[in-house]
Amino acid sequence: MVHSTANTVIGVRTPSAAYDVEIGEGLVDDVGARVDALLNGGLRAGRQRAFVVTSAEIERLWGARLEDSFRGLGLGGIHRLLVPAGEEHKRLATVERLAEELAQLGADRDSVLVALGGGVLGDVTGFLAAIYMRGIRYVGVPTTLLAQVDSSLGGKTGVNLAAGKNLAGAFHHPMAVYADTATLATLPTAELRAGLQEAIKSGIIRDRELFEFLETQRDAVLAGSPEALTRVVAASVRVKAEVVNSDEREGGLRMVLNLGHTLGHAIEAATGYRELLHGEAVAWGMIAAVNIAASRRLVTGAEAERMARTIRAYGPMRGFSAAASELVALTAKDKKNRSGTRQFVLPVGIGDATVVKDVTEAELMRAAEDVVNEAKGLGA
Repeated sequence: MVHSTANTVIGVRTPSAAYDVEIGEGLVDDVGARVDALLNGGLRAGRQRAFVVTSAEIERLWGARLEDSFRGLGLGGIHRLLVPAGEEHKRLATVERLAEELAQLGADRDSVLVALGGGVLGDVTGFLAAIYMRGIRYVGVPTTLLAQVDSSLGGKTGVNLAAGKNLAGAFHHPMAVYADTATLATLPTAELRAGLQEAIKSGIIRDRELFEFLETQRDAVLAGSPEALTRVVAASVRVKAEVVNSDEREGGLRMVLNLGHTLGHAIEAATGYRELLHGEAVAWGMIAAVNIAASRRLVTGAEAERMARTIRAYGPMRGFSAAASELVALTAKDKKNRSGTRQFVLPVGIGDATVVKDVTEAELMRAAEDVVNEAKGLGA
């Protein structure tokens, strides 16, 4: 039986897809029934098959409960495809291996993938679904805060190349997303804090009330209060859904979701994706963006201080080893760039942001030098 009590449902409605993001506790236990309902009983009737893509670590925590949800349909079990944890496995080689496994298991165009895990796992599964047999369906069951507030919805899927982050990918929306907030209780502290940086981003670019909640309720949020985290997840999802509904393919408005990501992705690439979590790199990128916005007087000094203070409050910020010149060079390869021009997101007050095309090399170098010097003081 599908539970629905007290869950929050937020719709994503774009020209090419319509689906819901459901947020609540205990959703993992109902995934099988929910997916079967989406498929009009196809799993229970044996007409369609589901395949779970996850990591060994997540499988140990939640795999049995997810599998039980499919056994409840009268199925003997569900095939699992494993992806090693870590950004270094977010590569085309991983997708090719998984596609070969699907083919060997007899997956066809009516099959559905279930992405159980964090942001890397979701991006890989979504891309796999986009290209296997020219496109099959998938659902997201995000188990990290980062994935729940950001990467599990919106349809952007992809993997990294040696040249940069997410340079190979496709737009391919899920059928549904089930964000079980109970999974957040098993997150390592660093993962929770890193995910909260994406929530801070949502507050800065579009939701002043969310920002102020994170600013004033830090203790409850970091203590893992279910009520506080549910509020943060729901507010962040609403921000992203609203933006994606207006600009599905990142033609304009959607680029504001990349606040902190241009320099953040450069930091990740420069450090081989080994020194920082994604949210930690984005935090440094946001501080750089806030500094540029302050120097341009797009935000007041008081607003810049509040933003930077809140970002640091959800640290501690971790150091990294990279040269400012290397970071600036890597931003030139950012996938948001157009016709050789950098597209850069800057805040214009708390709760609003804009995309600019005239950030100079000198401005970017100063901002990169500031964060590199601060990071050096913290140690890698």
